[in-house]
Amino acid sequence: MKRFNFMKTAKLMICTLCTAVLAALVFVGCEKLDPYSIDAPSDLQNRIDSIEAAKAGAATGDTTYLSIATAIVGPEDNSAGWWAYFSDYFTIPANKLLVLEYVNHGTGVNNWNNWNLAIVNVADRDADNYSEYFVLRSDAYGWGNDDFDLAMISQNYPDIDGDEDIWNDFRSIIQGAYVTLKIDHSVTGNVFVTATAVGTDGTKIEMTYQQPVSATEDIVAFLICDGSYFEMKNAYLIPSIMTAVDDVNPVSITVEGIPPFVEIGDTNFWGDAVATVTFADGSSSEVDSADLSFLVVPDMTTLGEKIVSVAYSKSKQGEYTQAVSTFYMLEVVNSVSSIEITTLPDITEYYFYNDTSGVILDITGLVVTATYSDGTTGVIANNALEFGEIPAVEGAQAAVISYDGATSTVTANCPVTLVRGISQVGASDFTTGWWSEFSSNYAVASGSSTTLTMYCYSNEVNNWNSPCVILRKADATENAVVRMDNFGWGDGYVTAALSNDWNWDTFTPNINGSKVVVTVTNNGDNSADIHYDVTYNNGEAHFQLYEGITVESADLNYALVCEGSYLVIVNNE
Repeated sequence: MKRFNFMKTAKLMICTLCTAVLAALVFVGCEKLDPYSIDAPSDLQNRIDSIEAAKAGAATGDTTYLSIATAIVGPEDNSAGWWAYFSDYFTIPANKLLVLEYVNHGTGVNNWNNWNLAIVNVADRDADNYSEYFVLRSDAYGWGNDDFDLAMISQNYPDIDGDEDIWNDFRSIIQGAYVTLKIDHSVTGNVFVTATAVGTDGTKIEMTYQQPVSATEDIVAFLICDGSYFEMKNAYLIPSIMTAVDDVNPVSITVEGIPPFVEIGDTNFWGDAVATVTFADGSSSEVDSADLSFLVVPDMTTLGEKIVSVAYSKSKQGEYTQAVSTFYMLEVVNSVSSIEITTLPDITEYYFYNDTSGVILDITGLVVTATYSDGTTGVIANNALEFGEIPAVEGAQAAVISYDGATSTVTANCPVTLVRGISQVGASDFTTGWWSEFSSNYAVASGSSTTLTMYCYSNEVNNWNSPCVILRKADATENAVVRMDNFGWGDGYVTAALSNDWNWDTFTPNINGSKVVVTVTNNGDNSADIHYDVTYNNGEAHFQLYEGITVESADLNYALVCEGSYLVIVNNE
């Protein structure tokens, strides 16, 4: 009897289980989901969650699933160079939240060899009106437009091994992690990003970021590889969950760009100064001078050092609240009768090629002395002066330096010499955008080297406002792009060995006026080397070397490109 009851019970359980499975298959089939998509036990829970989400979405009408054309983003050997492999574009209307689910893979070598997210305005990187709100890296770093604020990135990345270094743990957790990326396009005019990654060992980490975007126009999201690739799992839109933004109060204010002095009788003690307010949430923004209160107004009718006290009393959303304040010192002086150059700037010889615009004077090292109406003299700060362009004409030239006082304008001429080069890449006013102007193509025969000698002029804002070399075939197929500042990307770049002797603390301030000699060597074995020999204007020399870049030796060419800088080529060997 016991055996009979056991068999009967077992048959009943099997029948019940079959009925349940059949019912599940019929239900899921009605929802147009694939019941055979579970391909591994480790993937089971994610698949179940996705099916459940689809059921809920179909029932409520709140979820819009998006098709994924590129299921595997980037080469699966993690050889993707920066800005070479991208996911699909995902458009996010206002008041919608995009959810992306994917498995992250990377080399594990660098923190940034993982997922990267771009939020942009249009679904075409080549469009004339394309612009980026920001690019966010998985390692709590990023960049973007004027609204981008690195301080708004938060993360809870743990120090698991207790060595006071979270990044070795991060690199371990993120490899193979299942990432859920939520991008909420709020009607408040902000986008809120939450990235949750669950490592293969179950460790969960999270990063968040928020930034102003258009409150009405669509925004677009896509992922970027960099020594990484992604297995895309799901993409869907749901209603935004951010209908309001918590207001926060200001906690501090700073002032920069104050006039170094003001002539007696001139009441403009603010000049072109800029006030920046930091709020309780860690964000900061410049504020209009019309919204400032001046608590202590200096007496501008007497000579001497004055104090100016300034306050700001609005919350982040513009509501009046408790004020924050600071002060700065200002000197009231006699009117300036004349100025003279007492120390010439460090750069007095410029190379040029284009005649369409003048050359911008580098005022580093320049000392100008003022003579005041009472006969006294003193050094006048460079930020109180105005500087004219150097005429783009070969030979001895002069840049006009002027001081615009309350009663008169006085000037002095700064002598310089202009030498004509053989070609130029980039605009002389430093307005050249990335990937917009290129040099000629230079062929490098197998087993040989070619050398370009140039002078680099830069806005000196970033390391990368300096020369960049593109290795490519005659048909413009790229092998690699390598910058002067020890960075690059592309299929051929993966095999490169990098070395340099830069002092990064002094790199950027010394780019302008540097002599740069670029040597490209075709090794004849489908590899190439690039050597930058750089001599600063002060005579200090450094190098940047890339060895073993993969190329096609039978078809190797290179060209120069720059951003926020320009290159005057003086020799081609």
